[in-house]
Amino acid sequence: MEPVTPERIAQLVAFLQKLGLDPAAPGGPGATASGLAPIDEALSHSSLRETRNHERLEFLGDAVLRLAATDYLRREQAQLRVGEQSALRSQMVSDEWLANLGQECGLADVLRMGPMASGDQAGRATVLAECTEALLGGLYLAWGGALGGLEPVVCWLSPFWRRTAEAVLADPHRNNWKSALQEWSQHHGYGLPHYECVEKSLAHGDPMRFYCRVQISATRTKWCIFGVGWGRSRRVAEQQAARQALAETNRFEAIALISERNG
Repeated sequence: MEPVTPERIAQLVAFLQKLGLDPAAPGGPGATASGLAPIDEALSHSSLRETRNHERLEFLGDAVLRLAATDYLRREQAQLRVGEQSALRSQMVSDEWLANLGQECGLADVLRMGPMASGDQAGRATVLAECTEALLGGLYLAWGGALGGLEPVVCWLSPFWRRTAEAVLADPHRNNWKSALQEWSQHHGYGLPHYECVEKSLAHGDPMRFYCRVQISATRTKWCIFGVGWGRSRRVAEQQAARQALAETNRFEAIALISERNG
C-alpha cells in the first residue's frame, strides 16, 4: 500500500469537506495519515494489486449502509409500515443508487485504480458502487466505529435519501414495476406476464448487458401488451421492461373495452 502522502491527505480532506464532513472537527479523525488511512484504503481499488484495498471496507460498508438506512427510515418515515420501509430501503441501498451517488459526488476524482479498471468504461458503475460502499465503511472506522461512526454516514447520505424517498413515494408503484405489472395483469384476468431476457454483452457492469421483453396476452381479444428494457442485470432489465409495459396499460384497457363492446 502506498503511503498516505501530504498531497493525498490534502486531497482527501478537500473531498470530505465537499461531502459536508470536516475531519478536523471534534470526533473526526483529523487531517493525518493515520486518521485518514481508512478513507484512503476505501478509495484504493483492488485493481492496484495492493495488499490494502477497498474490498475489506466494502464488506463493512454494506452493513453500515443498511443499518444507517434503517435508522434513517425509523426516524424520517415512521408512518410507513415495516413492509413499505423494507421496499423503500431496497431502493436506498441498491448498487445503482450507490453508483449514482458516487458519480454525483465526484468519487472518481479521488479514486486510485489500476490501468485496466481505469479504462473499463462498461464496468465504471460497478467500481463506483463498490468504492462508494467501501467509503461508508471507511467513514465508520475513521469516525470511531461503534462510538460514533454512523454519524458522518447519516450526515452525508440523509439529503440523498430524502430525495430518493420523495421520488419513490411519489410513484404509486414504488419503483417496483414488475410487481405492479403482475398485479395489474392478474386483476384483469390475463395471467402472468411472460419475460424473455437475453444477455447481449459479457462486460460486467455494462448498462446494456441484458435485453428483456415482457408480454401479456389477453385471451378475450387479439390484443397484447408488451414492453422492453435494458440493464446491467436481469433484474434491472426486467424492471425496465415492466415499467414500459405499465405505461401502455391505459391504452390497452381502452382498446380491450372497445373490442369487447364490438363483439
